[in-house]
Amino acid sequence: MLFSRYLLPVMKETPADAQIVSHQLMLRAGLVRQTAAGIYAWLPLGLQVLNRIADVVRREQDRVGAIELLMPTIQSADLWRQSGRYDAYGPEMLRFKDRGQREMLYGPTNEEMITSIFRDCVRSYRDLPRTLYHIQWKFRDEVRPRFGVMRGREFLMKDAYSFDIDEESGRASYDAQFTAYLRTFAALGLRAVPVRAPTGPIGGDLSHEFHILADTGESELFYDSALDAVDLADPDAPAMLRGLYAMEAEEHAKVENCPVPPERLASRRGIEVGHIFFFGTKYSQAMGLQVQAKDGTQITPLMGSYGVGVSRLVGAIIEASHDANGIIWPDSVAPFDVGLINLRPDDTLCSTAAAEAEARLEAAGLIVLHDDRDARGGEKFATMDLIGLPWQIIIGPKSAAAGLVELKRRVTGERHEVSLDDAMARLAGPRVA
Repeated sequence: MLFSRYLLPVMKETPADAQIVSHQLMLRAGLVRQTAAGIYAWLPLGLQVLNRIADVVRREQDRVGAIELLMPTIQSADLWRQSGRYDAYGPEMLRFKDRGQREMLYGPTNEEMITSIFRDCVRSYRDLPRTLYHIQWKFRDEVRPRFGVMRGREFLMKDAYSFDIDEESGRASYDAQFTAYLRTFAALGLRAVPVRAPTGPIGGDLSHEFHILADTGESELFYDSALDAVDLADPDAPAMLRGLYAMEAEEHAKVENCPVPPERLASRRGIEVGHIFFFGTKYSQAMGLQVQAKDGTQITPLMGSYGVGVSRLVGAIIEASHDANGIIWPDSVAPFDVGLINLRPDDTLCSTAAAEAEARLEAAGLIVLHDDRDARGGEKFATMDLIGLPWQIIIGPKSAAAGLVELKRRVTGERHEVSLDDAMARLAGPRVA
């Protein structure tokens, strides 16, 4: 992709109304633009990151056997009245009437709708267990939207819902999602701490939040420092993490006898990016969902719900991975793999070398942003650092004449002058999430 043909409105100055780093950098790097309070348009660079994150989330859901569908953003109030939540949910729910005066709402979550769909599709215990998920936009009318996409009113979520025949099976579904979440965050280059959490208005008796550790996090966490030593690649990691203590400060304050020895109790700030619940028959019973058991009797399936804030993760990754020059994207979610900088587009040798590099990189399965602008080198370097692509290949008159390129790794800042073949050896091959 040629920079001169792309829509990438970067900003030199930090917007005065952006309070946190992720909001500042998302605006400066041209990822989003605000269109109303708490509502953002995702510009091309931001949309590419958003889609990359959704791909990782989708892959890990598919890996544990969850089945994707897509539910609408607009829901009937009647569904929510069946569960008893329509009046109880509060002013965060955006309610309105359609032209037929039917009461509708912009969905803040989907427990009622998925239960209704499943109720109409299954009849027997043979249809269980099932876990269904979708990735869809939500709306919650926050009283004070702030911090950019971290606390907006419209946001992209992955919601999964499990249906099981009994509690043992239901907890197995919960554990599968627990594992999928750890894999998801690790694949995104993040370390997530599973935190025991109150179930709130969703209901149920088993719940974990997943927090990304970041100094700028909104929540203070207390946790067993043994969590830091757990290797997330270890197949036993989910069981180990489930057994270790972690709580938000507010909940921790309610515990009189902390089970963690003082020398192991650690405190850090975190950003919540996921929340999972097991709530039994709370919705299936209210919505009249029943299936026939093996003995011919009718039973009510047990349910769980599992949410990941896909758009929120964009901000969380930036909060956890940036420096004074801009964003540092993990390889798995970067909008482009390589930023190719042609320092002299008016020089035939430079332009020929840059065109060859772009063609070879793309043939190797890499996605390239080729900065072909008629701009100063310093401006190009600053832009590439700001948008945070994992690699930069820099071509100038001297390097082109010598048949070399300069290769820079964004996360470390290391630079090496190498042949294009050597650069390809480091970069070639389809990018891996």
